[in-house]
Amino acid sequence: MKKLYSILLASMILCVACQWKLKPEDEDQQAPLMEVERYDRLEFRYLTTGDFSAIQEMNTGYPIETRTLIEDMLRIGEVTDPEINSKLLKFYQDTTLQMLIADTEARYAKMDDVNRELNAAFTKLKKWFPSMVVPRVYSQISALDQSIVVGNQTIGISLDKYLGEDYPLYKKYYSPSQRKLMKREMILPEAISFYLLSCFPLPNFETRPQIERDLHVGKIQWIANQALDRHVFDNKFVDSVAHFCKSHPKVSYEEMLKMTDFSQFPIEN
Repeated sequence: MKKLYSILLASMILCVACQWKLKPEDEDQQAPLMEVERYDRLEFRYLTTGDFSAIQEMNTGYPIETRTLIEDMLRIGEVTDPEINSKLLKFYQDTTLQMLIADTEARYAKMDDVNRELNAAFTKLKKWFPSMVVPRVYSQISALDQSIVVGNQTIGISLDKYLGEDYPLYKKYYSPSQRKLMKREMILPEAISFYLLSCFPLPNFETRPQIERDLHVGKIQWIANQALDRHVFDNKFVDSVAHFCKSHPKVSYEEMLKMTDFSQFPIEN
């Protein structure tokens, strides 16, 4: 009996030691806060091979995203149309669009870098704005429509709008200033900015003076810079917000975003 007790005691000590040793590794393996859902891969399968299982998964797994793409972005009909799947496939059969699809999937075969920065940024944003809902983020191919789509607590990223400022097709349709924004490094700055604008809209935005609209956007862009730890947005409105925050360290980011007295944000010419 004494021998059995000694064996049990030794086993318990060994188990405790194992738990103590493994605990840090378990903590390091926590699931990421968020990850870009690859809706674009379903599009690629359907639009290049006509794989019916892909369009089924688009409709059942991503019904809102598919409706947004078909009805609001491509504007080729309604998702309830019995022929809409064929219309979608036919729309993308254009040679230029097929090239765009192939190039997009090649350049975004991996998005580990985007996911890492996405998680780091939203971890900070969630601390600064505790009540903010962390959105679902998905990628798509929109046939050069909107770069970022925000709605229903989701962010849709059109990867075909971020193939690099030197991408040949862009040179036919976009100005040099527009093309500077059409690169991988701008995905998250724009996604975060548009999402923050949806969470913190400026009341009566359309009727306010242009300077107030610009300053509100400057607030959003300054926060995006902080979240990404990159000085992406650089303009006089962002500079004004930076000066205000430096001079008022006790004002929280949320309080600053909700301020409508823009006289406290002087602009230096």
